[in-house]
Amino acid sequence: MANALAAETSPYLRQHAANPVAWLPWGPPAFAAAREQDRPLLVSIGYSSCHWCHVMERESFEDPATAALMNESFVCVKVDREERPDVDALYMEAVQGMTGRGGWPLNVFLTPELEPFYGGTYFPPEPRQGMPSWPQVLMAIAETWEANREQIRAGGARLREQLAGAARLRPSQEPVSEAELQQAVAGLRQAYDADEGGFGGGADGPRFPQASVIEFLLTRSAEAEREMALHTLRAMASGGIYDQLAGGFSRYSVDPSWTVPHFEKMLYDNALLARAYLHGFQASGDERLREVAEQTLEWALREMRGPEGGFYCALDADSEGVEGRFYVWTEAQLRELLGQDGPAAIAWLGVTEQGNFVDPHRPQPGLNVLSDRGPRPPREQRERIRERLLQARGQRTRPGLDDKRLAGWNALMIAALADAGAALGEADGARYLEAAAAAADFVLTDMRASDGRLLRAYNDGRAKIDAFLEDHAFLLEALIVLFEASCDARWYEPALALADTMIERFADAEHGGFFVSAADGEQLIARRKDLEDSPIPSGSSSAAAGLLRLAQEFTPIMKARAADGPASAVAWVNLLSIFALSNYPPHGTYSASKAAALSLSQALRAELQPAGVRVINVFPGPIDDEWDQLVLPPKLAPAAVAAAVVEALRGSAEDVYPGDIAQDWLARYLESPKTLERELTAHEPSQ
Repeated sequence: MANALAAETSPYLRQHAANPVAWLPWGPPAFAAAREQDRPLLVSIGYSSCHWCHVMERESFEDPATAALMNESFVCVKVDREERPDVDALYMEAVQGMTGRGGWPLNVFLTPELEPFYGGTYFPPEPRQGMPSWPQVLMAIAETWEANREQIRAGGARLREQLAGAARLRPSQEPVSEAELQQAVAGLRQAYDADEGGFGGGADGPRFPQASVIEFLLTRSAEAEREMALHTLRAMASGGIYDQLAGGFSRYSVDPSWTVPHFEKMLYDNALLARAYLHGFQASGDERLREVAEQTLEWALREMRGPEGGFYCALDADSEGVEGRFYVWTEAQLRELLGQDGPAAIAWLGVTEQGNFVDPHRPQPGLNVLSDRGPRPPREQRERIRERLLQARGQRTRPGLDDKRLAGWNALMIAALADAGAALGEADGARYLEAAAAAADFVLTDMRASDGRLLRAYNDGRAKIDAFLEDHAFLLEALIVLFEASCDARWYEPALALADTMIERFADAEHGGFFVSAADGEQLIARRKDLEDSPIPSGSSSAAAGLLRLAQEFTPIMKARAADGPASAVAWVNLLSIFALSNYPPHGTYSASKAAALSLSQALRAELQPAGVRVINVFPGPIDDEWDQLVLPPKLAPAAVAAAVVEALRGSAEDVYPGDIAQDWLARYLESPKTLERELTAHEPSQ
């Protein structure tokens, strides 16, 4: 008989619906049961693509005797960490403080008042390698609670303040300076692996992609600092962490050389890394980085996109209960499948008879994770090898799919697609922009409560759970990027509304910054602020970035519309398309696309023609290659350029040629950047 998780929409929770454990979802019924019975809550937190979560389920949660121990002494609660990042972060910090380590599955014991008093990660079914068995843990906690519950409660109450984390910090009164950035670079240089690329993880430990670090380094002017980012991008792309056949990245590698991944593929990693590779290509001109960005986006569109335009969360690491089975190959398999192409493929993809991957639970010799470190065959042969191997792989049992949609993770993919839409060629650019717009429409329309509030998770036609700070902040940034890329004015009104909501419901008016959860949302035992970008940007940093960009870009639009009418506001749309903002991260390079030009032309006509101004064309002729090389000076304020655009439009006669204005500025910029900078800076509006 199924337990209460059968009614949930989370694939992870439903995976546990047939367990003999009497699981309840996180919520008031579970809390009430714990209070009424004066029992501890056993809260088990994981996610659907987590390998060790599956292992512990098979070993312990599916075992009737173990389930009986759990049901007898505890109120058992299952949490999908992707649906409830607030619950996960709160109790992960508690367990890390108690044990010095964390991970998933996260198993934490709470008092009926929701205060943690013991926890850990994976526990085996019998004692192993110094770890107690899960039944031993259950019996020890039950006995301790019976004998010492009041002392346990007293200790839990003392922990509340500590769990507030960054919310206890007070802002510095000193202005932010270049010195802080230099200090950050120095720390990254110290953690940088000059041989394998990447940052941290130790000589033998796992290596995680760190998209935020890469993006930061790409903005730096020093070549050596950018090279740390570019080397890391190239190293990851050549390793097994990157799917050499279908595109897309696994969550991390278990070794420092990026060779053997932990095979789950997460939407957030791939959104962030696709964008990082795109920016790496723009900063370096390395076509391999562009290829990886495009292949990653194509993987997402092909395998992770729902029928309504939203994007699924993750692909599992396991298939048929075995980690990596879907992805690994033997040398004999390649020889049999590829025929004459076999030797070239084996050399290129690093396949050996001995193999490079061993599943410790089901060891099998000769298994290989494919890499891209050998001599590369010609492009036509590479594509033929990929196609044949993908056909063969398609006959295997596919990894499990977590098909829920999360607002924040979808926002990350929207930003990646929109960025690529503005930067890549005509056909692909338009297709990526269409996908970004469809996903944005889905989130803004279907992931709403009846009162219009943004919701976190969607599946089976239902959206639920109040959205968190990261959902609002990521979506704010995504809408700004989509507006810049498409020049479609319908994206900036929702962006302004999101910013207002974020400030009203999440901001700390007294001490600055933003809380993870809303002031009017569910209150946990501590209201936290997250500051670290690990592995995704923190909601706080994204909120700050989005609001700063909004202040620079959107405020002048609204002021111009109020002061001068539609012509001035559309001049700002023109500015965003033509100049792409001198301080747009990570580098200020603008690649014009025909799709953006057409959108801008339509916007100008719609706004200006009713006022009696005839718009001939935004770009009067083919876009020169010079546009792709245009890099505006970092100190050139967008507001200054906007004022110059407005002045030029006001001074025009009956016909308006914004493209001619831009072409003239481009020619003057290429001839003398500082002269144009001085002229435009003279238009800087007073604050």
